[in-house]
Amino acid sequence: MSSAPAQQIPAWLASFTSPNYLNHVYRCLADRESERHVTRYLSKAPHLAQDAAAATSGHSRRMPHLKLSKPAGVLSHYSVETGFQRQNQHRNRYGDVEPYDRTRVVVDVKRRRSLDGKAMNVEGQYLNASWVLEFFGHKWWIATQAPLPYTAHTFLSLLFQPVSPPLPSTSPSSPTQTRATRIRTIVQLTMNIEHGRRKAHAYFPSDIGQSKVLSSDEEDTASSIKVTVLDTQSIEKAHCVKTTLRIVPVTPAGTTHEEDASRSEREDVSLEHTPEAVIVQHMLYTSWPDHGVPDVDDRSSLLAFLRLVDSTNRDASQLHSDDALGLDPDPPIVVGCSAGIGRTGAFIALSSLLRSFRLLPPPHTPSPSSALPASPLGPLPHALNEDLVAQEVDSLREQRPGMVQRDEQLSLIYEILASELHTAHIQ
Repeated sequence: MSSAPAQQIPAWLASFTSPNYLNHVYRCLADRESERHVTRYLSKAPHLAQDAAAATSGHSRRMPHLKLSKPAGVLSHYSVETGFQRQNQHRNRYGDVEPYDRTRVVVDVKRRRSLDGKAMNVEGQYLNASWVLEFFGHKWWIATQAPLPYTAHTFLSLLFQPVSPPLPSTSPSSPTQTRATRIRTIVQLTMNIEHGRRKAHAYFPSDIGQSKVLSSDEEDTASSIKVTVLDTQSIEKAHCVKTTLRIVPVTPAGTTHEEDASRSEREDVSLEHTPEAVIVQHMLYTSWPDHGVPDVDDRSSLLAFLRLVDSTNRDASQLHSDDALGLDPDPPIVVGCSAGIGRTGAFIALSSLLRSFRLLPPPHTPSPSSALPASPLGPLPHALNEDLVAQEVDSLREQRPGMVQRDEQLSLIYEILASELHTAHIQ
């Protein structure tokens, strides 16, 4: 950014060029994530304790400090019990990636009809998604797996509800809430199909003017959701396909959910629309391979995409001026890859660190890092006290399992941050 202040590369960041230092960071962060991994297994159910011991026996031999006995408070802190429940397991794209209960995103409470015809509230819908706060950039995100065919309706339902990130409280089950807002930007970091494998479900058509109707897979009275493509454009500098979507709940008069789903390819069906509709920007980055990092030649496009996402999310020109919640200048952004941990974590970490060095605009309403509870694992080793990348990644992993999944993704964060600080310094 031309307006960025001149910045020198701090000593801790220059150290990443040393293989010994980088390997030390890898080991420290991996050891701490192994501790969380053990605790997640133990938190799922008592009968999994033996499975956890077997699954982590290799870790235990290599890292004898790992303990299979955990205090109740630690088990609660790293609990993934909701995502592990039988009725929710099929909603996880990968069986080993479930959101922490304390940070998971709960989609709006559903209303069902009881036998006497009265409406009653039931528990909100499960979505494999987590609230994540940048540690140094102070902006909230929703990190999520890519939708599955039977979770796309729940995923889109999130867009209709007021959302507010959780804040710490004495009772983890009833956290204090910040002012509610609405999502208006979705970032996708995976192609729908990669190496011949389905990585993300296509929940909207490819052509302008086309629509698709998605039905809920729940046995309730939830409305179907109609997604219409209003505009699409390719932004070469950012390797981005930007699609403007109009999303509206619809009630097909006198039809079942199965009949409704079968009509998704037809445009001549009369639907009874509810008045509420949302406009969302879907932003696909096309140059980040699965289990890897963008090529060196693509690094500039990743930075351009990152900044395009930030500026797009701040653009409220397509929102209704009479929005009952008011126009939020910078609401949380939904970001996901296939599992919602590797590329997703690296993208959030980069955004946070660039923001902390004023290479990306600060959030309109920053949330302090103190909003996050202290890790039961304690602080990072003293040698990493000044390493902002290590601290950022460790904080992200406290909020969603496995964030910044691979060592090369961690290296990418160091490389891009050092390069941008160097560029800002010589300008």
